[in-house]
Amino acid sequence: MSEHEDIKNFSADSFKKDIEKGVVLVDFYADWCGPCRMMTPVLENVAKEVKGKAVIGKLDIDSAQNIASQYQVTSIPTLILYKEGQEVGRLVGLRDAAALKQFIQTA
Repeated sequence: MSEHEDIKNFSADSFKKDIEKGVVLVDFYADWCGPCRMMTPVLENVAKEVKGKAVIGKLDIDSAQNIASQYQVTSIPTLILYKEGQEVGRLVGLRDAAALKQFIQTA
């Protein structure tokens, strides 16, 4: 779970509302996932740089299994990019900050 101020923690209850406006990158993760933990500092760096242009958030697939299955998240970390609530792209696995910034700009 991220305690970083620029990264939002999404829940199953608020998810639809969280992604409905603007550009939102969601990290589908689990606390027990090693690569997910390695992804967190990368997301924190990117979140600082895209602040005001995009929102970066995390969703724990263990506590939001219905959302994970709705979006067919089968491997983690999975990063899904939303624009105005619609999925516009996804990445699976570890990525570096440059790749994430470029991915966010595609929206």
